[in-house]
Amino acid sequence: MPDSSNITSDMIPASIEPQVKNQLRDQFGRTISYLRLSVTDRCDLRCTYCMAEQMTFLPKKEVLSLEELLTVSQAFITRGVRRIRLTGGEPLVRKNILWLIEKLGAEIASGGLDEVTLTTNGTQLPHMAKDIYAAGVRRINVSLDTLDAELFSEITRRNKLETVLEGIMAAKAAGLKVKLNTVAMRHKNEDELPALLTWAIENDLDITFIETMPLGDISEARENTYLPLTAVLPKLEAKHKIIPSTARTGGPARYFTVDDSASKLGLITPLTNNFCDGCNRVRVTCTGRIYMCLGQDDHIDLRAALRSGEPSTNLSGCLDKAMGLKPRGHDFAMSNGKMVGTVSRHMSQTGG
Repeated sequence: MPDSSNITSDMIPASIEPQVKNQLRDQFGRTISYLRLSVTDRCDLRCTYCMAEQMTFLPKKEVLSLEELLTVSQAFITRGVRRIRLTGGEPLVRKNILWLIEKLGAEIASGGLDEVTLTTNGTQLPHMAKDIYAAGVRRINVSLDTLDAELFSEITRRNKLETVLEGIMAAKAAGLKVKLNTVAMRHKNEDELPALLTWAIENDLDITFIETMPLGDISEARENTYLPLTAVLPKLEAKHKIIPSTARTGGPARYFTVDDSASKLGLITPLTNNFCDGCNRVRVTCTGRIYMCLGQDDHIDLRAALRSGEPSTNLSGCLDKAMGLKPRGHDFAMSNGKMVGTVSRHMSQTGG
């Protein structure tokens, strides 16, 4: 029997999640219980696989207010969403973001939500980790692609590795469960991935490796750094005992146990292994667009409904329409050495 102390709410099958009236379900019968909510398109890093070096960010009037983001969240909660992840850009650079985290934390206390999580680059954690925990967050994802300061500066175009590492330790000290997200890149961090896994284990962290995805134009062809995780796994197995796990989240990662540690290894393979069959999520951008799939351009504008005379009714109608448009899966793939199924928007605009 598995140790229940190692089971987190993201590992609970959708079939045993609480059922509510008017539960969101897509046209394929999948229950939508997970919202990824972007609170800003801005970021204090400029990761080469995520953004162009010279980014044009959205004007303030196009971005939803924190109050509007809360209203959107509550509309999803009413329709059965149990988990909300705050994303960006970098969510922690959004002014007064702790107000929204605290409001969502109150939904956990009242039973409306199971958890609130966030994905961050870690730069703000040294001074915000304690407040994030106090607001009700218990798990976070931190993007970390290398432990080498020079390579970190090359990938992120900023010299902030020490700040990020300090932030990870501050998060642990505050009581937050930390999972690292690492984008695997050929000729960049390819040879460092086994060491990153070792470092994660040594620091009692989970880690997920991710294949790069064709989202938005960047300074070089994405094919130049594309690294299939099928080529990575043997290198990891040469250093560690890696055993496939039956843990599933409804999300994109396949999980593994590593050695005799408590750390979990995840692999997200949008190009080498389509992972969409059990998808339980949608994304809402900071402008109020709901994207039913990361790899599709179809979307519905929630901002107009939010700013209408009957936001509650109109939002619910938009969510019903979105469920009818959610596709079975994304179109990302490699064909003759080229990425196909590309979309024009950057990850920072969608919500990472």
